[in-house]
Amino acid sequence: MARRRTQADKSDASTRKVLKAALSLFARQGFRATSMRQIAKRCSLSVGNLYHHFGSKEAIFQRLIDQYWAVLLDPELPLNKIFFRARFPEDLEEMAAAIEQVVAENAPYILLIYIDVIEFKGRHIKTFYQQMADRFAAAYRESFRQRQERGEIGEEVDPLVAVMLATRWFFYYFTVEKCFGVPMHFGLDSQQAVGEFAKILRQGLVPRRQHPS
Repeated sequence: MARRRTQADKSDASTRKVLKAALSLFARQGFRATSMRQIAKRCSLSVGNLYHHFGSKEAIFQRLIDQYWAVLLDPELPLNKIFFRARFPEDLEEMAAAIEQVVAENAPYILLIYIDVIEFKGRHIKTFYQQMADRFAAAYRESFRQRQERGEIGEEVDPLVAVMLATRWFFYYFTVEKCFGVPMHFGLDSQQAVGEFAKILRQGLVPRRQHPS
C-alpha cells in the first residue's frame, strides 16, 4: 500500500512538472511553436512518457485552460465572494482590487486565452464565456430586482449588464497592465484609473435632467 502511494505521489509530481513546463512554453511561444519534445526536455521526461500520461499536446493545453477556469470558479476566490455578496456598484473598488489580484497571480494562464483565440478560434474557451451571463444572473438577478423595487438602483439601464461590463472592463485593464506589460495605458496609474472607471459606472456620462413634477 505504501509503495502504491509513493508511486501515485511520483505520478502527481510528474504531472505538475509537465503542466508547469507546458504553461511556461505555451505562454512564451504559443501552442504550435511548442513541441512535445520541448515540454519533455523541460521536465526531464521522455516524449513517450509524456504521451502516455496526456495523450496529446492539445490535451495538455486543455488541462491548463481547465486549471484557470477552476481558479475562476472557486467559491473561496476573493472575487467570487464579492460576487456572492452582490453589493454592486458599491463594491466597485473592492472588485477591481480582487480582479487585479487574479490577473497578477494568473498572468500566464490569461495569455493562453489569447493563444486559444489566435490559434484555435476560441475552441477551448468558448463554453466558459457562453455561460458567463447565466453565472452572473444566478449571483445578482434577485438582489438587483429587490434593490430596484426599493429604489436603491435605477431602472434606466440593466444592472446585470453593468456588472458584467465592469468585470470585463477591469479584467481587460489589468491584463494590459500585467500581461502585456503596458502600465499607464490610460494615462493614469491604476488607482486613478479605477477611480475614474467607478465614477463612470456609477454616474454615467450624460447628465441627469430634472423632470417637472
